[in-house]
Amino acid sequence: MLAHDIALALDPCLLMQEAGLEPDPWQESFLRSSSDRQLLLCTRQAGKSTVTAILALHEALYSDNALVLLLSPSLRQSQELFRKLLQAYGAVANKPPSLQESSLRLELPNGSRIVSLPGKEETVRGFSGVTLLVIDEASRVSDDLYYAVRPMLAVSSGSIVCLSTPFGKRGFFFDEWTSGQRWNRLKVTADECPRISPEFLDEERRALGPHWFAQEYMCEFAETSHQLFGHDLLMAALARVSTTISSSRLLSPAGPSSAERAHQE
Repeated sequence: MLAHDIALALDPCLLMQEAGLEPDPWQESFLRSSSDRQLLLCTRQAGKSTVTAILALHEALYSDNALVLLLSPSLRQSQELFRKLLQAYGAVANKPPSLQESSLRLELPNGSRIVSLPGKEETVRGFSGVTLLVIDEASRVSDDLYYAVRPMLAVSSGSIVCLSTPFGKRGFFFDEWTSGQRWNRLKVTADECPRISPEFLDEERRALGPHWFAQEYMCEFAETSHQLFGHDLLMAALARVSTTISSSRLLSPAGPSSAERAHQE
């Protein structure tokens, strides 16, 4: 029994199996990663919420006084993510009893807490010392919220996981995926998921059309429908403006400074 508990503490994949779920290879890679910054760019129904719930539960079970914060764009999504965590917790044998349990909160005897919240800045600013921060459907979470919650990791040196399908070439999730530093990135498309059949994908491709299919199932950052100008076009235009300004400064003769002009007058 002791050896089994030690094995569970050392390997989150074993906890997932204990909960009756067999991890996919990419889920094993995610759970066993030593990175404290992880991005999951996944197709719908890949199991990203489930595997993240396992990681959150493992952190709370085997790290004393952990504070795990789960953020989602809406209350309904927060409840759904937390429900998956509670299902895994309930399936684990010889687990410690909860001190407090609700639809959005779990407290354990080792002092650890898991709190699931809708992604509104006013609901999360009171938390500090977060050991694991999970942002669900991150592409649909506002930049303001992301910048408000990152300082929660400063003192605790906590970890952060952002998981999502794409939602256009916009927002912090797109920026971190394309140019962020220190992130461990995992991308899982629908044709890599063993639970999604080729026949279903063919049907979805016909039903959704190329734009939505590429976004929802193939994890491609496509332009959103309300964008007047595409991201790549705007970036190219800004680059040309920056080059023009820099060139004009180099070519223009240096005139007298404002102090010199005032003295001359």
